[in-house]
Amino acid sequence: MPETTPTPNPRPTEATWQLPHTPRTAPRARALLRSQLTAWKIDAEVAETAELLLSELVTNSLRHASTPPGREIGVRIATYDGRLRVEVADANNCRPTPRQAGPDDEGGRGLTLVQALADRWGCCPRPHGIGKATWAELPLVPRSAQRAAVPPEASLGTPDVTRQPSPSAV
Repeated sequence: MPETTPTPNPRPTEATWQLPHTPRTAPRARALLRSQLTAWKIDAEVAETAELLLSELVTNSLRHASTPPGREIGVRIATYDGRLRVEVADANNCRPTPRQAGPDDEGGRGLTLVQALADRWGCCPRPHGIGKATWAELPLVPRSAQRAAVPPEASLGTPDVTRQPSPSAV
């Protein structure tokens, strides 16, 4: 019997949460994401990658966004056009940039991981308020299924240009 690739949901789906600016926010965001992606029946490989991306984006916001007391972090996940978008909004206007962490540095690799794992990522101003939203996108079809669908000889010598940051936002 031939294998079939799951067809992504053509209708956009979205979930949002407002979370406090505390050390427990990243684990809470991961738990909310896992629950929602399970309800949406998102592939496990895609969900695991999305969880890592969300964790890095939330941690980056907690560490670097000097937000006033009482401000919350917004988390948004959405599916559209065969893609999963993970987004974190905070009240800081400074745009995040990946940096080269030294071998002995304990941190500084979060955005480098985001850049490596996401097909696209970027930052945009928040539409209704101060601050920014940093986002990352993945295809809903896992990479392992995409690789299996392309014969090995078809990908030889073709550079992967899909992992560059994108300044545009949906």
